[in-house]
Amino acid sequence: MSVDLMEMWHTMGWFAKAIVWILFFMSIMVATVALQRYWEILKATKQTVKFAPLLSAALDANDLDAAENAVQECKGGHLAASYRGVFTALKENVKTRNLSATEVGSIARTIDLNKLEQLARFRRGMGMIATVGATAPFVGLLGTTMGVVNAFSGMATAGSGGLAAISAGISEALIATAFGLLVAIPAVWLYNYFTGKIELVSMEIDYGSKEFMNFLLAVENRISKGMEPFEAKAKVSSGGAAQPATAASGRP
Repeated sequence: MSVDLMEMWHTMGWFAKAIVWILFFMSIMVATVALQRYWEILKATKQTVKFAPLLSAALDANDLDAAENAVQECKGGHLAASYRGVFTALKENVKTRNLSATEVGSIARTIDLNKLEQLARFRRGMGMIATVGATAPFVGLLGTTMGVVNAFSGMATAGSGGLAAISAGISEALIATAFGLLVAIPAVWLYNYFTGKIELVSMEIDYGSKEFMNFLLAVENRISKGMEPFEAKAKVSSGGAAQPATAASGRP
């Protein structure tokens, strides 16, 4: 026995049809937001995979210009975006030898603010998906209730409780229930999926910022002691720049 959906649709009352249209509209909204979030997270992840080794190499070489260029090159990634405006201020502080705990704290707050902006960017529309996942079964239940009411109305009109009298109302009720679940289940799945992805984004930014703060505190410590901001070994790549450090150690 096959189910003829078109025949069921034509036998449904106007209220049940309105419920189905509402659920269809809710499913379209969920699909639209899900595609947008998936595309944004995918692009941001690719940019972050590209940015991480560039930043690591720049910090290993103590090259703040290269780090700033990496931020600009991969600004679409969440990790690079968390460093927006950081290296411009850091270069000035290092140049003037004015990198105290106050400046380090200011840079840390800048990273935190950028992180909040990125998380808000990825959470856009998540509330709507959660709302659809929570309310779609109840919207379907509303249609179910009216279907049962129609079934009893048909029974009263026919004057008997036969299957023919209540079949239209019962089928209407079951269709509304099925549509409600059909919309709610994917919405809940998608909400949990994107929540996990956003938590991963937050963890990546936190991990990267902690590593960067270690680098920053080391630079601040050297400046506070009146030393050069960066270790001399970082200057090996510039040819003979490493020679003063060798001479200072008294070794040939």
